[in-house]
Amino acid sequence: MTIGKLVLSTLLVFGAMVSHALEVKPYSAAALAEAQKAGKPVALHFHADWCPTCRAQEKVLQGLKSEAGLDLTVLVANYDTEKDLKRRFNVRAQSTLVVLHGEKETYRVVGDTSPGGIRAALKSAL
Repeated sequence: MTIGKLVLSTLLVFGAMVSHALEVKPYSAAALAEAQKAGKPVALHFHADWCPTCRAQEKVLQGLKSEAGLDLTVLVANYDTEKDLKRRFNVRAQSTLVVLHGEKETYRVVGDTSPGGIRAALKSAL
């Protein structure tokens, strides 16, 4: 019985960690609208493939995916093609991370590649 409880508790902890994890996925207007309508935390990463700072931020975001407690979605928007989205959020540079809780902007980071800075920005929406 003790082994069964141990297995069950391990599965519950793992399940909780998986359900409360950072998700990084490509931007879509529908995903942003859904998160904002539901009042969920969401971040927009304005990324350009040619940008070394963006690539460094991407590595940090990938590293934060396994961190418990970061229950939000990062939508990666193409800086070069999402012109209307850039205007909507007044984004003037690639490597910009706009963090939202529903419709409200909670934090904005431009060019920061430090795990601590990006983590703090993401946590502002929780």
